[in-house]
Amino acid sequence: MSDSSDNTSPAIDLIGVGSPIMDLLATVPFEFLSEHVAGDQGGMVLVNDAEMSAILASLADQPTTSTGGSAANATLNATRLGLRTTYLGKLGNCDVAATYRNRFEALGIDSSRFKAGDVPNARSLILTTPDADRTMRTDLGAAMTLSPDEISAADFAGCRHTHMEGYLVFNEALADAVLAAAREAGCTVSVDLASFEVINATRPWIFKQLASGIDIVFANEDEIRALFEDETSPYEELAKRLAGHGVIAAVKVGKDGAWIARGEKLHRIEPVVVDNVVDTNGAGDSWAAGFLSAHLSGKSLAEAGQIASHVGAETVQHLGPIIPDEVFAQLKIRLNALV
Repeated sequence: MSDSSDNTSPAIDLIGVGSPIMDLLATVPFEFLSEHVAGDQGGMVLVNDAEMSAILASLADQPTTSTGGSAANATLNATRLGLRTTYLGKLGNCDVAATYRNRFEALGIDSSRFKAGDVPNARSLILTTPDADRTMRTDLGAAMTLSPDEISAADFAGCRHTHMEGYLVFNEALADAVLAAAREAGCTVSVDLASFEVINATRPWIFKQLASGIDIVFANEDEIRALFEDETSPYEELAKRLAGHGVIAAVKVGKDGAWIARGEKLHRIEPVVVDNVVDTNGAGDSWAAGFLSAHLSGKSLAEAGQIASHVGAETVQHLGPIIPDEVFAQLKIRLNALV
């Protein structure tokens, strides 16, 4: 990490960019999905307000709430791991938005780069089945009204690294504006590919931006296979193929760990085994937070991957994307002992 005594060093280590979504968390049986939710199990599908309300009305119990959004989750956990952070996204005009902002500010995240919308805040219903898989249905609300015209290099001033969630790529013009402004401001850039649905809808855009210059790409096993339309090659080969586009390729393979590739170098990241998997929601975001906090602090790729795996493994042992505070304190002690 940059020396804070250097007046030329960025004031912010990490700016997350994405949709500030309030997560609605519910545990459901498998049959709930087939009876009440259109589409396949797993991944994320956008819905409108009426579709969201219909699913909510079918739940046996009211869902619990948590601040969410892929880049927001990563930013939150990177803050808890010691980075100086801010966040760029559009909040709504409702109490949900006020709660969201207040929770971020309470953690020490700079909230000055939030945009303000004139419709209700985004929300995402996250349905967790007994296999700990999560199926997401998201109403983007105010977040969807963020316009490319609202984005400029000034939003990224004083920031060292930009982390953008792949869900933003559903609006390719907006994602273009974000990456162009971040690069103009001198930021390095990471993108989390987020979902196989995102990739299937935007594959040409992804390869265009890889050619334009991205520093780090995060992908899970489904996403890396979708990106290269390859269901058979070993994940380490897919990681090397992605790294061939000039990026640090971080390919997460769930309980089997991860592969990190840069240039010709490949690192095997051993998994952190847990006995009680409760919910995989947010695990990838936590993994990215662990990796970025370590990488931006000068750790090696292997060390960053190890730290990332511990943060991701802790996340799956709790409902929702946010590790409880008392547990996170113990996690930080373990992470400090790692490297």
